[in-house]
Amino acid sequence: MRKIILNVAISLDAFIEDASGAYDWCFTDQDYGMTNFMNSIDTILFGRKSYELVIKENYAAHYKGYHQYVFSNTLQHLNDGADAILVNSNSLSFIQSLKEQPGKNIWLFGGANLTKFCMQHQLVDELMLSVHPVLLGSGKPLFEALIKRTSLQLTNAVTFGSGLVQLQYNVLHTQQ
Repeated sequence: MRKIILNVAISLDAFIEDASGAYDWCFTDQDYGMTNFMNSIDTILFGRKSYELVIKENYAAHYKGYHQYVFSNTLQHLNDGADAILVNSNSLSFIQSLKEQPGKNIWLFGGANLTKFCMQHQLVDELMLSVHPVLLGSGKPLFEALIKRTSLQLTNAVTFGSGLVQLQYNVLHTQQ
């Protein structure tokens, strides 16, 4: 079965964006393992806001060749020529079926609402957190309003000269 991996940049105080919605604090001075990660996946899951940000910032070309799914309760369709498929109903069964299909791992790109949904339904198998050495003080937290405690098992930790620390965890699911 394929794994869903939440790979995300966070501040040391666990925010994914600052109070104004900016993420200019994220380091882009080197690869930080993204090439290897991108080679390990073939599917990307986006929430609506994250997908719209990717389009707005012209990052869509980086994800060509990957199966892309946009999860939204408000969108009725994606723009013509979109390189993604809109999922606006039966998200749980859709994601479960994706995990059962053959292929490489799946990147849970975010955003916060899709991450919360996937965590609450025990769909996330691994966390790959790139912790940036900055305190934002406020903003959008990575894990907001989780319903229950989730235990993690550290599998790897890499420290970069920039001060970024990349932490990898297995998510230890409880029996339902």
